[in-house]
Amino acid sequence: MLKNLLLFIVLGLIGLSFWFIPNFREISAGVAILLFGMIALENGFKSFAEGPLKKILTRITDKFYKSFTVGVISTALLQSSSLISVITISFLSAGFLTLHQGIGIIFGSNLGSTTTAWLVATLGLNLNLSALALPMIVFGIVLYLQSSRPIKGLGNILAGLGFFFFGIAIMKQGFNAYQDTLDLTAFSGVSLWNQLVYLLIGLVATVILQSSAASMAIILTALSVGQITYLNAMSLAVGANVGTTITAMVGAMASNADGKRIAVAHLLFNLVTGLVAFAFLNMLGKVVDFTADFVGIASNNYTLKLSLFHSIFNILGIIIMRPLVSPMEKFLIKHIRERKISPAMPIHLNEAALAYPQTSLEVMLNETNHLFEICFEAIAHGMGLSRAEMLGKDELTKRHGNGSKSYRDTNIDEIYYSRIKNIYGEIVNFGLNAQKKHGDSRFVNAVNSIMEANRYFVEIVKDVKDMQQNMLKYCDSDNEIISTEYDNLRMRIAKFIRMVFEYQEFKIASPTKVKTKHLLDQINSERQLLNEYIKKFKSEDILHNGSLSQLILEKKLTSTMVTSLINDSRIADSVSKHLIKAAELLYLNADVLLDES
Repeated sequence: MLKNLLLFIVLGLIGLSFWFIPNFREISAGVAILLFGMIALENGFKSFAEGPLKKILTRITDKFYKSFTVGVISTALLQSSSLISVITISFLSAGFLTLHQGIGIIFGSNLGSTTTAWLVATLGLNLNLSALALPMIVFGIVLYLQSSRPIKGLGNILAGLGFFFFGIAIMKQGFNAYQDTLDLTAFSGVSLWNQLVYLLIGLVATVILQSSAASMAIILTALSVGQITYLNAMSLAVGANVGTTITAMVGAMASNADGKRIAVAHLLFNLVTGLVAFAFLNMLGKVVDFTADFVGIASNNYTLKLSLFHSIFNILGIIIMRPLVSPMEKFLIKHIRERKISPAMPIHLNEAALAYPQTSLEVMLNETNHLFEICFEAIAHGMGLSRAEMLGKDELTKRHGNGSKSYRDTNIDEIYYSRIKNIYGEIVNFGLNAQKKHGDSRFVNAVNSIMEANRYFVEIVKDVKDMQQNMLKYCDSDNEIISTEYDNLRMRIAKFIRMVFEYQEFKIASPTKVKTKHLLDQINSERQLLNEYIKKFKSEDILHNGSLSQLILEKKLTSTMVTSLINDSRIADSVSKHLIKAAELLYLNADVLLDES
């Protein structure tokens, strides 16, 4: 309610300014067009970068200098440090990156963000690109209307660049018009207080625009027509650099502890960099003058000098903060911890991971493994087996008896209602939200596979509950035949569960260690192995091999035993089939594995 009220107040103030300050319309329209261009640019690059970006961030960021370089290059290409911050938070939340890698990317993104200033200063202001911008917009929109995703992405990029340069041209006209009616430099000054005011203006403007690149474009445009002084522009640039951290802080609110840690690291870096730059503003101005003279930038070319200043103080911040990365990392880990989670709550799902298809799939798979662990506990203990027996390296062998009393007393209903049901519901809810956000058909199918596999896990728990009483009763029976048959049922389920755990490891390793063709070959091989297991167990099943009829004729089993065995064999078949289907959907599914990679 308050947010909507503030929005209406802001819109009202803008409307009044249009009425009383006619020239403001051109400046604000230029800002709006520029921002729209940057949004289109981001969307265009995202359509190309989402898949490759995950591979880059997870495979070549093992060293700090590598993650730093990725941060510089990706921000320079995407023209948005805020976007890179959000991507980094999402990937950290999904476990694709470590905090150390994330900090390197954030440091690099701050330096990469300075390319916008150079782009505006060298091209946007010095060349008449407004005439070229309109054709770029037209061609971009035509390409965007096509159905092919790569072509739509190219259209977004082309139109984004067109709107970006057209917005700068419109802003420049607006600021030029002010020269005849109002000289904004009359409000400038060199005092510390005056510089602080400009720093705060830069910070607030960036918070409102949610883009330091847009703020820098406005600052450079105003500077190019003499509406602000060079010294005041330096303070505005420092403020814009600090203000860009707000986007990361907002994005981290819905993430896990690692996401919050990287957002705080971003804030600390920009605060320290901003404070140092502001404290030594005059000294840095002299460094800029010396460097500009050295590289051949004219002394009165203040737009290029401001771009140089923007780069220099970010480099200075990196030099200062680089030795503090490890201590900062330890501090963040110590003081920002994962909140205590109820056993009935998911531990991997978080809203920050919803930002991208890969991160959405990853946290869903991780949470599915978590749910299976809980289901496994209910299944194993419900059948009187320990975790060590189910998952040990030794071959599973038949045995009689039901272990300790604690296993015999396992209440599957209590485990289901206190833990399984809510986590399963949260996985489904997260999956539906992910499908709503990312509508690609292959992604939707992958999410459906994960949700269906979870349904099978839940049904398995219910099936084991139905056979628990007979399982525990007849495994301890003095009748050797019935106890052996129920032990066979138990071993069959145990072997399939062990296979599911083995496939979890196969899935985790495959995207990063095998090529696509080899991966598909592995999937087909494992499916063939599953079919062989099914045939083997059917041949051993007393219902399928015909031996049950002989046992009934020889009266070695009572009618109650026979009825129970028939029903429970059917349930065991259902459990086995559900385990196989879940394994195929999660770990032997090309769509899930290849999308995820």
